[in-house]
Amino acid sequence: MAEAIRMPLLSDTMKEGVIAAWHKKVGDKVKSDDVIADVETDKATMEVMPYVDGTLLYIGVEAGKAAKVNDVIAVIGKEGEDYKSLLDSNNQQPEAKQVQPQQQNSDTAPQSQSQPQPQPSQAASQATPAPKPGDATVVRMPLLSDTMKEGKIVAWHKKVGDKVKSDDVIADVETDKATMEVMPYADGTLLYVGVKEGEAAKVNDIIAIVGKEGTDINPYLDSNNGGQQQQAQQPAQNTSAAQQSTQPQQQSAPQTEEHAHTNDGDRVKASPLAKKLAEDKGVDLSQVKGSGDNGRIIKRDIDNYQPAASKALPQQPLQMQPQAAIQQQQTTALGQEGYKDTPLSQMRKIIAERLAQSKFTAPHFYLRMTVTMDQAMEARKAINAISPAKVSFNDLVIKAAAVALRKHPEVNSSWMGDFIRQNQHIHIGTAVAIEDGLIVPVIKFADQKSLSQIALEAASLVDKARNRKLQPPEFTGNTFTISNLGMMDIDEFTAIINPPDSCILAVGKIQPTPVVENGQIVVRQLMKLTLSCDHRVVDGAVGSKFLQTLKAHLANPVTMLV
Repeated sequence: MAEAIRMPLLSDTMKEGVIAAWHKKVGDKVKSDDVIADVETDKATMEVMPYVDGTLLYIGVEAGKAAKVNDVIAVIGKEGEDYKSLLDSNNQQPEAKQVQPQQQNSDTAPQSQSQPQPQPSQAASQATPAPKPGDATVVRMPLLSDTMKEGKIVAWHKKVGDKVKSDDVIADVETDKATMEVMPYADGTLLYVGVKEGEAAKVNDIIAIVGKEGTDINPYLDSNNGGQQQQAQQPAQNTSAAQQSTQPQQQSAPQTEEHAHTNDGDRVKASPLAKKLAEDKGVDLSQVKGSGDNGRIIKRDIDNYQPAASKALPQQPLQMQPQAAIQQQQTTALGQEGYKDTPLSQMRKIIAERLAQSKFTAPHFYLRMTVTMDQAMEARKAINAISPAKVSFNDLVIKAAAVALRKHPEVNSSWMGDFIRQNQHIHIGTAVAIEDGLIVPVIKFADQKSLSQIALEAASLVDKARNRKLQPPEFTGNTFTISNLGMMDIDEFTAIINPPDSCILAVGKIQPTPVVENGQIVVRQLMKLTLSCDHRVVDGAVGSKFLQTLKAHLANPVTMLV
C-alpha cells in the first residue's frame, strides 16, 4: 500500500519548508532509514526519511521550492502501484494540522501527530469503516533528536476523557538527551492513551488519540502497523457517551500523579516529572511547597526550590560494644559479595550505541600536539578585564578551532556513505557531562562570533544541559566537537568521534612544565591536545595542518582576533 510522505513539522514556528535537495529520484528503491531529501526550515536544514521501504513513485515538490506543513512531498509504495487516490485525498483535507506518520523524520522534529489516510483497499478489507478526516488526530512518539529511537513517557498530564487544547502539554517524554513536552496540536477529547508512565515507545508509535467525544478509534489503531497490539490496551469505544463520561478512571490511561512520603508517613503529592527531577537534584520533596492543584508539587517548584539552612542533627550517644561483638561484625563484613543493577537511561542507551558504532565503523587515528599557553593566559586576563562575560579557556579553544576550521574546511566535513559532505557553516559542539552521561550543546556559526558572545552562549547552554532543558536545535547540527577534561585534572586523553563529525578535539589541563629553550630550562604553561580523526575523511597531513593552525591561534590569541 502506497504511503504519502508529507512536509513534516520540524519546529514550533515552522509553516513551510523548502526542499533543499532530493537524494532519490522517482523509480529509486528506498529503505525506511534512507535520507530522501533535505528540508530547509526557519531554523535549520534537516534530513527527511520515509520510515517505509518501497519505490519512490512520486515527487511533489521540486528542489528549491517550498511546501506547506502537511503537504504531500512524495509517495512511496510498490512499483507500478496506483497512488492517485493519495493525492486526491490530500486536496480534500480541510485542515493541515494532522501529520502523517512518515513526517517525523527530522533530527530536531518537535511533537507531532498523524492522520491516517483512508485507502480504498483498507475499506474493502476491514469490517470497521475508515476514519473520517477531522474526527480524530493520532499523536505519535515524536523524533526529538537525531539519535532518538524511542522515548519514555515520564508523566501524563491528561487522562482519557479530558478536554485538551492544541497547545496543551499532555505528556513529558524522556529522550536520550532531554525531557521534553508533548502537545497534540489539535483540540478535542483525549480518547486513548497507548503507553503507560515509565514505559517507552518507539519513534512514530501511537501514544495517544485526540478527537471528538465518542469517536470510534478502532480504525485509527487498525490502520497503524501493529495496531492490534495497541488495541488491546484501549478501552471499549462502543459504549454510549454517558458511559464514557463515567469511565475515564477505569481506563488504561496512567495516573498523572504519584506520591512521595515523608519520614513520619504523611503523603506528599508530586507529579512524576517533579519526583524525578527531585531525585536527580537530591531534593527532599517533604521540604518543597507545591504550587499545583491541591498543593501538588510540579516541575517549576523543583526548579525554583531553594534549600533552607540544614538543621544540625542531634548527636547520638556513643554506645560501647563488647569486643567479641565487634570482632563478629568485622568477620561477617569481610568477604561479602554484592552488586547493584542500574537500568539504562535513554541517554545511556544511545551513547553506548552511537559511540560503539562510531568506534568500530569509523577508522580512528590520533594526532597529538602540545601548546604553550603562557600568552593565552595573559590574553585571557586582559580580555576578561573588559569583556561583558567571563571568557574561559574552553571559550578560547572554541574560537580558535572555529577560525582554524575556516582555513581547513576538509576537517569540517562528514562521511555520508557514498560521498563526503564539506560543511560551509561551522557549528562547534562541546561535550558536557550530566548525570546520565554526555550531551553536546552546539554553538552555531562559532567562527562569526566574538569571544564574549561565545562565552555567554556557552555558559547558557551548559546550564540548560545540566538542568535537562536543552531544546533540539541547541544540541544538533554540530560539524566539529570539543571534549575538554582539563578542568577534571586530566593531562591528556583520546576521544571517540561524535557522528556526523569527522573529528573531535580532546583537551587536557594546562600545567606548568619545565622545558628547554635556547639551552636554558624555563617553566612554561603547557596544554596537550589530541585530535581524533576519521581516516575516511581526514588524512594525517590534513589533520596535522589543522592542528598547526589551531596551535598558532592558542599560543598567540591576538592572531584569531584580527
